[in-house]
Amino acid sequence: MAALRVVIVSYPVALVLLTVVAFPFGGELSTPALLWGLLAGVSQAFGVWWFYAALGSGPISVVSPLTAILVAGIPVLAGLTLGERPTVLAGLGAAVALIAVVLVSQVNSVGSPHRFTQKVAWLTVGSGVAFGMNFVILDQVPPEANLWPLVFGRLASTAIVLLAALLTANLVLERGIPLRLAFLAGALDTVANIATLLALQSSLLSLAGVLVALYPAATVVLAIAVLREKVTRWQSVGMVLALAAVAMITAG
Repeated sequence: MAALRVVIVSYPVALVLLTVVAFPFGGELSTPALLWGLLAGVSQAFGVWWFYAALGSGPISVVSPLTAILVAGIPVLAGLTLGERPTVLAGLGAAVALIAVVLVSQVNSVGSPHRFTQKVAWLTVGSGVAFGMNFVILDQVPPEANLWPLVFGRLASTAIVLLAALLTANLVLERGIPLRLAFLAGALDTVANIATLLALQSSLLSLAGVLVALYPAATVVLAIAVLREKVTRWQSVGMVLALAAVAMITAG
């Protein structure tokens, strides 16, 4: 099932769920909350669009780790630029996490018919920057707005992915199990967005961003448990480093 056909269902579902959850929490609706929320949604939507376009036309073994290092590295650089100064142990943990992200994102695509062309390179870099900037933008959200910036962001990203699906002939509603899984993805997306926002608001951008970027490790674990996939030696090393990085950042 094409990725865009998943998100044209999961994104609207997440929009509805985020709106329902946001009402009880209230929050102060302000211009900064609206603008930062919309910007976060735009960056996330283009990140998804360009990432799957790169995967579809380039070698996954190059696209995946390059995107991952940008997603993890940009929040670290932004945080340091904004004046954050993590402890030495936490800083070492962030460095280890960057290495872990690259290793767990490794995919064996030997014999792939796709080449890493200039177009694929631009799509890969664009998606990595967009995803990484999403964390930086969310970090600027006013805490008093509570969850409303996420609602605005999901509204913007929903509009963009629907347009992308229309332009690429993917505006098709699948039925049966794919549809039910897309609904589940929307629910999980809602939880992930709320957790990400709370993590960024309660910690340093340079540390929370790199920890969130370790999501490929969870994907690998699920691939082993659910899909019975085999992991490479480097992915195993990356998962061990990911656990070490989490411990170091938490202790720091």
